[in-house]
Amino acid sequence: MTLRTLAQPFALSPARATLTAVGEQAWDWSQHVVDHVEVHAGDFDASVRFYATVLAPLGIPSWSEDSESERVMCFTRVNIVDRQPPTTGLHLCFVAASREQVDAFHRAGAEAGFRSNGAPGYRPYAPGYYAAFLLDPDDNNIEALYRDVGNPGHVS
Repeated sequence: MTLRTLAQPFALSPARATLTAVGEQAWDWSQHVVDHVEVHAGDFDASVRFYATVLAPLGIPSWSEDSESERVMCFTRVNIVDRQPPTTGLHLCFVAASREQVDAFHRAGAEAGFRSNGAPGYRPYAPGYYAAFLLDPDDNNIEALYRDVGNPGHVS
């Protein structure tokens, strides 16, 4: 088995069309590819407190989208929903505008008593990948990421 680079084409299956992968340098990193994500909360109030606490340093606002049948708190395209069973095993990454925001994200969560899943720092995933990780009340791995100079997704 050989590894393919992002510039090489790849096939979905013999019965489907062949796609050409877009190189990471050519991708428009400001383009949205997901409209929204729904996270079902085991304890809605605890989850809302977690996300409000750790996303405030990233400047991410929230607003209620409650209906007669359901409680929902929206954090710009990430919806925390009071619905069972809870979402578990999710890795969700939020964009940070600087390394300082990543540090503040992690500090805010740790100071509020939430569990760290990785202190702020550069990661070996790619050059300039500066991130921190916290676990939400349902053990989802929540990341704040700043793509520093040298990272393909860096925006100056």
